[in-house]
Amino acid sequence: MLRLARPWAGAGLGAEAVFGPGDCLLSEVAPSDRAGEHVVVMRGEARGEPRLLVQHPYPRRDAAHAPERRGFPPRPRKGKEAEAAPEALAALARMNEVTARVQELGEALDDPTALWPRLRAAWDRAEQEEDPRMAEIVRQARELTPVLKAFREHIRRVLRRHRELTPLDRVQEMDRAAMRWLSRQPGRNTAERAGADQRILAVVRHQNFDTLENRVAHAYLRLASDVGREWLREHPRAAGSKRFQSVQAYVKLCKAVAAELADLGVAIASVDVTPNYVLLEDRTYRLIREAWEALLKREKALDELWAWQAQTWTDFSVLAIVLALHDVEGAELIAQSPIRFLSEAVNGLWFEQERPIAVFWLHRQGRVVEVMARPERPGTLLTYARAHVALRISDPLDRSAFPHRVAVWTPHAMARLDLREAADQAGLRLAELARVTGQQERIRHGLILTPGHHAPEAVSAERGGLFVEAIALDGAGASLAQGRASIRAFLGRDIWGAA
Repeated sequence: MLRLARPWAGAGLGAEAVFGPGDCLLSEVAPSDRAGEHVVVMRGEARGEPRLLVQHPYPRRDAAHAPERRGFPPRPRKGKEAEAAPEALAALARMNEVTARVQELGEALDDPTALWPRLRAAWDRAEQEEDPRMAEIVRQARELTPVLKAFREHIRRVLRRHRELTPLDRVQEMDRAAMRWLSRQPGRNTAERAGADQRILAVVRHQNFDTLENRVAHAYLRLASDVGREWLREHPRAAGSKRFQSVQAYVKLCKAVAAELADLGVAIASVDVTPNYVLLEDRTYRLIREAWEALLKREKALDELWAWQAQTWTDFSVLAIVLALHDVEGAELIAQSPIRFLSEAVNGLWFEQERPIAVFWLHRQGRVVEVMARPERPGTLLTYARAHVALRISDPLDRSAFPHRVAVWTPHAMARLDLREAADQAGLRLAELARVTGQQERIRHGLILTPGHHAPEAVSAERGGLFVEAIALDGAGASLAQGRASIRAFLGRDIWGAA
């Protein structure tokens, strides 16, 4: 097993090395190797032997599987953000931005015929920091505000029976125990047995708000307040937007109603409660329960998204390339694979698709371009390059010419990569592969897409007639806009030439 800090690295970290925050958590393994927790991102073959490129997750709580990883910040927890490291909060914000861009693919799929134009419009809006990202809490703020107001006016209560000493003139009900108590008191009639205070034991009904459905509502209000505050903290520059103001008002409403429930003695439900009839059938309580379950599901899913955010980053990078190809002058989408968007991410993946995900005909260049993500048959050179995303470029008018590929690396690390060093090392890797003979396809040029930590940058390196463009970008704001522009500029370079 070869542990890799960078996918283009010629040498591994060593058998005793430990992954750190600056590493990409990749390994190249044989099928028989014990690699620890991982997912396979590319299956290739080199020198007649199968090779697997695998991605390891970032460490999670209570999931300490090999390989060893040290120095990684844990994911910030709800209500404990003040205790979290600044780098962890920044990483969570970047992860949420990238996840939002990928999730917008699911919304765009509502109209498959206009999939890419709709996704491009969503990403264009995301470039404006005053237009914050869509999220579950935004939807709930829009849809549940009238529900919570109706709940606040009619909080459900029950009358519970208690035995207590009651003035004679207010006694309405007595049970067997109360009558036995009265019979044991001295006196010849009820008035004498009531004593000087004229009180007897009777059944009294008191209203009680501590019901299961109110406990669920209380739990939801607390959780929605925490999630809303997190969302507001991630969008400080969007204070003037309707979404920001809607969520801000919703957080205030949730906190106020939660305080009222606390004053009424309502406890907080545990996450494993079994819904009763009211939670299932009463419209107001059913909507609150469903919203609570949606936020609980999101909180549980965050651990998996945190662990596998390198996988989500790859999908984000693929979508960015497809959108950039759409903007190439004279580009025509001639084929698109079926895409199935998942209800929740599986190992960081939000959608499944065939290969290639999209095929373009570039009229001006006279080339067909296929966008390959995690290819099933990557070929020897891509296997050596360890690039599990690529552009396959062919000339349909020249059948004697072999297709060539542009290697695309999507390295993800907790620490920001040095783009100059990355471009130089990747260029050296491509120069080495250019000397490999006996291959029908060649790799011409390379593209590196990596998180920018909100400091967008583009660096180019050339070696032996091949060039590598390293681009740092993010999932929102000016960093997204500049990153997309840099990808379009890369596609404008001479990467289309004959093999």
